[in-house]
Amino acid sequence: MSTPEQQPQNPENSVETPKVSAEQYEALDQKVEKHIDNIESGEKAAEKARVEALETAISVEKGSAEKDKKPKEGPATPRRRGGISKKEKTASFKKHMKNVQAEMPAPQRAFSKLIHSPIVEKTSEFVGSTVARPNAILSGAVVAFFLVLAVYIVAKNLGYVLSGFETIGAFIVGWVLGILYDYFRVLVTGKK
Repeated sequence: MSTPEQQPQNPENSVETPKVSAEQYEALDQKVEKHIDNIESGEKAAEKARVEALETAISVEKGSAEKDKKPKEGPATPRRRGGISKKEKTASFKKHMKNVQAEMPAPQRAFSKLIHSPIVEKTSEFVGSTVARPNAILSGAVVAFFLVLAVYIVAKNLGYVLSGFETIGAFIVGWVLGILYDYFRVLVTGKK
């Protein structure tokens, strides 16, 4: 076999060595130094950012510690365990309504204050739990429709004129049936 020294020189097996001057070495050396300086300055910037973040965190922590030292607004006694009392509910409701009403335009605010006054709310709750029950109103409407339809057909065939009270009377009959249904359902099942 032949060694590389004995092989003839041809384009396939020739290896060219680049000829690099001293100036090129210095230019490359300067580029490497600049790159190292950039890396060091980036590390310094990162360290500076860490220090600033730490100082900010410390100042925020001190600020929150100062806030903790200030007396809190609210009840001086600690909150008791268990359910929410009626007083707490009322206070929370008033505070929430005050905040919401502050964001409303003047006409809406006035209407909100009117309908959320204690007298109007109590009256609304009473009427909703007694007279205006959903089943009573629904049965009143359904009975009124079918009863007035039947009365109208009979009156049309026999030639009578309707007075206009038929719808109101039929609604009242249906409403009474709905109230009775609710009453007996509560008696039997025991659930409201």
